[in-house]
Amino acid sequence: MSAEDPIEDSSAPLIEHLAELRTRLIRSVLAFVIAMVACFTVAEPILNFISQPLADVLRARGEDARLIFTAPQEKFFVLIRISIVAGFAVSFPIIAHQLWRFVAPGLYRSEKSAILPFLVASPLLFMMGAAFAHYVVTPLAMNFFIGFSDAIPALANLVAGDGTFSNPDAGANELQTVFLGSIRESLDLALKFIFAFGLCFQLPVLLTLLGKAGLVSAEGLGNVRKYAVVGILVLAALVTPPDVITQIILFTVVYALYEVSIQLVRMVERSRNRRLREEGILEEGEEF
Repeated sequence: MSAEDPIEDSSAPLIEHLAELRTRLIRSVLAFVIAMVACFTVAEPILNFISQPLADVLRARGEDARLIFTAPQEKFFVLIRISIVAGFAVSFPIIAHQLWRFVAPGLYRSEKSAILPFLVASPLLFMMGAAFAHYVVTPLAMNFFIGFSDAIPALANLVAGDGTFSNPDAGANELQTVFLGSIRESLDLALKFIFAFGLCFQLPVLLTLLGKAGLVSAEGLGNVRKYAVVGILVLAALVTPPDVITQIILFTVVYALYEVSIQLVRMVERSRNRRLREEGILEEGEEF
């Protein structure tokens, strides 16, 4: 560190640091509890919003857009879960602020200026990933999974030799299946997509932080691009249904984020080299 980059004076004894940590934690917990209680009052509209892609798929199929619960307490605990997730999302800025106020005095000014942009970018990217999952991936996944129940009988009729994909007389005496969506399981699937894509959209933040720490380089990320492609394809196969369109969409988005990450790491390297040249540590034209 240069002489012009002093660390803030924080000579408080350990007891004072622990007392401050307790205060920050109490404020964070209070913010979360208040936000959770407030979100519980609107948990029903939030549930309707999360379930909207499934409802649209059912309406498009000419079916009733209904979800069932199989236990008296099931819907209540579903609303509790929604209020917890939404309460954490609403209170996250306060929690992050309290964490920052506790950690910041121990950081150098250059470290503060390096971390602050990521504290802003990370929740924004998570929201973008969640929106992508809700408006693009979840409708495709729900349509595939529910439509799969129609594809199997149609294929069976075709294999039977009647030459059609529908046979009204077939299976009259056989067991018929119908989709009666469980409110808990449908919510779980939608939330899994939201969290999975929200985390995938953190890739630029993660790789850029690693680049700032010197753990990865733009050249290194470019050299392993072919392995990254394979890894992203595997990821797309794991977190999406066996639907080629959905997998292609996820692959395209995550790979684009990977390429953006390479450019961000390259910008970090250029900034670091320029600063080191100004400090006389590197010669002109020399790379770190």
